[in-house]
Amino acid sequence: MSLTSQEIDTQPQCWEYALKQLPEYAQALPAKGERVAVIGCGTSLFMAQAYAHLRESLGQGPTDAFPASAAWLHRPYDRILALTRSGTTTEILTALAAAPSATRVTTLTAVPRSPAALAADDVIILDHADEQSVVQTRYPTTQLALMMAHLGHNLDQALTDVTTALSAPLDPRLLAAEQITFLGEGWHTGLAHEAALKVREAAAHWTESYSLMEYRHGPIAVAGPGRAVWSLSPLPAELTAQIEATGAYLRAPALDPLAELVLAQRLAVRIAEDSGRDPDRPAHLTRSVVLA
Repeated sequence: MSLTSQEIDTQPQCWEYALKQLPEYAQALPAKGERVAVIGCGTSLFMAQAYAHLRESLGQGPTDAFPASAAWLHRPYDRILALTRSGTTTEILTALAAAPSATRVTTLTAVPRSPAALAADDVIILDHADEQSVVQTRYPTTQLALMMAHLGHNLDQALTDVTTALSAPLDPRLLAAEQITFLGEGWHTGLAHEAALKVREAAAHWTESYSLMEYRHGPIAVAGPGRAVWSLSPLPAELTAQIEATGAYLRAPALDPLAELVLAQRLAVRIAEDSGRDPDRPAHLTRSVVLA
């Protein structure tokens, strides 16, 4: 079994432990009413997008998600929330160095005393969910579970469904698809982007991802026989009919969106292995992007 697969399998325990830690970290997370900028790169950016959308939709306060390399931190934010597994990503450190000194910074990371942790006013360490693998799986979902729980989002269904996601047989139609498009609506959109990224990273497989209602505005042209569309959100009947008419295989969501993402992680590893790739050592990737 690959290292990545082993880490995927530990997600229920990682989520439950993080939720037990929530009282310890609650004061470091954005308070209701604060104006917040969330920054990240790659996987962390997609977790930032999911959190930002959910926080605003729950009436917790204005929340913007930015790539760290293009963060508009000069706006009047009360808090910057930096998401970074390694705490060493160059774009994160550059953004934090340029942030207004009056804006409070929280770094959420897996590595104590990392540069991003040392640059923050408040630090949340999820070292129990850290990974040896390059491709992130359990760390970002654990991070998001903690942030969602702080918003008051009930994770009972996700904790129930993740067991199914880890044990269910992988759909042979998804394994055989030459191309997969992931869709999501609202905060699920960030998860759809992350699901597509996992399959690209681990397996170098052709994937795309879109906001649900934007899919028909051009991207649906890619759909066809031998390809698949996987939605993490319920689809309107009209869009379902349009996708099915293309001849593509359509997977509608059967699990909580976080659990659907875990299932996509498993798919990524399996496609990689079936194509002769090592999911633990994806081409051209490193654990952290550190620029000269």
